[in-house]
Amino acid sequence: MKNLSSGPSSPAADTSTDAGLVRSGAVLACVSFATVLVVGLVAAINLAVPMFAASDLHPGASQLLWIVDAYVVAFACLVIPGGAAGDRFGRKGVLTAGLVVVALGAAACAAAPSIGLLLAARAITGIGAALVLPNCVGVLVHATPPERRARTLGTWGVVSGMGGLVGNTAGAALLAVTGTWQSLFIATVPIALAGAIWVSRVVPRSTRTPRHLDPLGTVLLILATVAVLIGVIEGPELGWDNGIVVTAFGCGVVLIAAWTWSGLRSDHPLLDPRLFRIPLLSASSLGMFVMFFGSFGLFYLNASLLQYVRGYSVLQAGLSVLPLAAPLLLGSRFVPGLVARFGIPTVLTIAFAAIGSGLIGLSTAMHQPYLAYAAWLVIVGTGFALALPCLSAELAVALPPHQAGIAGGLQSITRELGSALGVAVVGTIVTSSFAANLAGSPRSHEPVPHTVAEALAASFIEHRAVLDAFADAAATGLRWAGVLTVAAGLAVITVAVRASAEAQ
Repeated sequence: MKNLSSGPSSPAADTSTDAGLVRSGAVLACVSFATVLVVGLVAAINLAVPMFAASDLHPGASQLLWIVDAYVVAFACLVIPGGAAGDRFGRKGVLTAGLVVVALGAAACAAAPSIGLLLAARAITGIGAALVLPNCVGVLVHATPPERRARTLGTWGVVSGMGGLVGNTAGAALLAVTGTWQSLFIATVPIALAGAIWVSRVVPRSTRTPRHLDPLGTVLLILATVAVLIGVIEGPELGWDNGIVVTAFGCGVVLIAAWTWSGLRSDHPLLDPRLFRIPLLSASSLGMFVMFFGSFGLFYLNASLLQYVRGYSVLQAGLSVLPLAAPLLLGSRFVPGLVARFGIPTVLTIAFAAIGSGLIGLSTAMHQPYLAYAAWLVIVGTGFALALPCLSAELAVALPPHQAGIAGGLQSITRELGSALGVAVVGTIVTSSFAANLAGSPRSHEPVPHTVAEALAASFIEHRAVLDAFADAAATGLRWAGVLTVAAGLAVITVAVRASAEAQ
């Protein structure tokens, strides 16, 4: 009998293919919407920090930090169990439930009458995000034909990178119009519920995996992540040699060792430590971590830098990072072709060189015209445009389809840990450099301020001297972020070269 698949396709086959592509496109649009929501919430909240500080809640410095990071901690701790739950109970259902939890958490945040309840509500919202993001990857893997999977996942990776920019811009516009921090959470409620309805109507059900959830491994992984993040978050505030910080990191090391031991002994581990022997998986995970280390170090500095040094409003600061998005929007579709022609190591080499040199270039543009600053943002964005689709696709396909939720969880946890560490390290460098720059000011016997707000309120330091000190400190932070990104990128490229050699 003649094999019809080898000849010209019939009209019926063409119709079926077209319908499949339309369905895949609708699913991609739907999960991209959900992704932008949960990723954008990480960036948008930073713009509201001054409003929290001036609110009736009267948060202290440490509480302000935890208002931002309670969401990130819950998100990072539960994202791999969230992906595993999607594999076990159904990715569509867990994704829908996650969006509903995000809406409930956001509503509780808007109504919170105290700091304690606000932090609890932020953690609930983070739990919802942990159910959403990994299952976006799982849904895409199962809804996309194998021949289109890498390109679709690459597109999703670009969209996920745009989430921070969208959150930054949309959050700035909303806060500028309303003038209240509650508006961020109020707006999130209908958006998240609309996303849940969209998922229920568009996303197909996929085959469930009869897997064990590994309670011991899950608890150890969550506790290890909490310990590491406490050390990362409290380090800049308390000092990296503080007993609490050192203890948190020590507990993190012990718990990671215990999780590894448990995973090696378990017949059905939540995340098998042996998977990291796969060079492709290791390179992609490390690459995602490094890229978000650099990008969130930049996001942490950029809003304050533009507002204090250039005198921009919140809205202007939000809009001023848009040049970063141009390469992501215009150039990412060419990345699969570049990877096919030149290979992953070459593409990643160019990507990390662009991100690192762009960050260092930004450090030289503190007082230059905005066009010079924007040009360096475009270079950083070019690095993101090359790395994001490449790393997202490779990390997803490094594991079999029945572990798609775990692959999504790995993407998410490496992003969140990289983001948290980038903010902590760059923040520490900037704070110490800023204090050192002010130490030689008149009446230096006075306590040296460690924030711009404190320094501006101090009568013994001139306004211009404060801004110059902060600009110099920010330049130092950006230079270090660039150097560290390039150095860590070399490790990623080394592993990627090994993965490419083994694949041949």
